[in-house]
Amino acid sequence: MKKQDPMSPPEEYWLSGPIPEIPALLQPAAHALLQSVREVKEYVSVFPEEKLWEKTFGRAAVGFHLRHLSGVLDRLLTYAKEESLTEAQFQFLKNEGNAEKAPSSQQLILDFEQKVGEALAYFKTIPETILTEQRFVGRKKLPTTVIGLLFHAAEHSQRHVGQLLVTVSVLKNQ
Repeated sequence: MKKQDPMSPPEEYWLSGPIPEIPALLQPAAHALLQSVREVKEYVSVFPEEKLWEKTFGRAAVGFHLRHLSGVLDRLLTYAKEESLTEAQFQFLKNEGNAEKAPSSQQLILDFEQKVGEALAYFKTIPETILTEQRFVGRKKLPTTVIGLLFHAAEHSQRHVGQLLVTVSVLKNQ
């Protein structure tokens, strides 16, 4: 078994202990979001910028995944706060896959990192007593809970990071 260097953080955030001020029930979601940022930075750090919007095997481009990570997290936090999406959020959603006038990969990563920071700041304000309160998603007002939204934000981010990794790997080796 490989021994962890005490001077470097664990490879997985969930092994680094609790994040201060985050409610205990939201620790897994916070760890998953931080892990998503770490992995995105790692996978895209040596990815060629000219391939950012290239699709392979009919799958979404790396640029889409980077932009979508921020957009979906923003939308799910809005629903958790019992707010409606704004026109700007609808426009962002509409353009998540649009390469025209798109920011660089580094800017997209910074945007996601900032959105994760906003999410963690929000987590710190949530009393555990409201985690099971009902919330609604989208125009159809589909039912969920606060914890359901925040858990989904984390697992959805991890899912897209996995897809991003595969796309990065394939495009780098073509």
